[in-house]
Amino acid sequence: MNPDGGGPRPRSRRRGQGELEAQVLDLLCQAGGPVTAAWVQERLEGDLAYTTVMTILSRLHTKQAVARERVGRSFVWRAEANEAGLAALRMRRVLDGQDDREAVLASFVTGLSADDERLLRDLLSEAAEEPEG
Repeated sequence: MNPDGGGPRPRSRRRGQGELEAQVLDLLCQAGGPVTAAWVQERLEGDLAYTTVMTILSRLHTKQAVARERVGRSFVWRAEANEAGLAALRMRRVLDGQDDREAVLASFVTGLSADDERLLRDLLSEAAEEPEG
């Protein structure tokens, strides 16, 4: 019931998994050091259960976007990647799951806008110029 007694309680907007992951990762980047899941939960908008926060943190850990360290009986968490890094990890995981990498990359490149294609060429050129090691 709504607190004023007038019908059902309004539901908060449901966020997608990717959106929650991005919000959690953003919080960890802003934290400036390792934090607990409870710290993350307190700063997220809405009433998310502690178990939901732990699930998101665990998924980010599996994706190598966050690191965790045991402190006592629980973990503290810290960002290993920012949102761009998380997107890059997702892209690599999709690419790694395909048999024909060349076809996937070719399809990706042909779908880019002219500006994005130019940016990709510049980034590849810069990467080729960097000394190894």
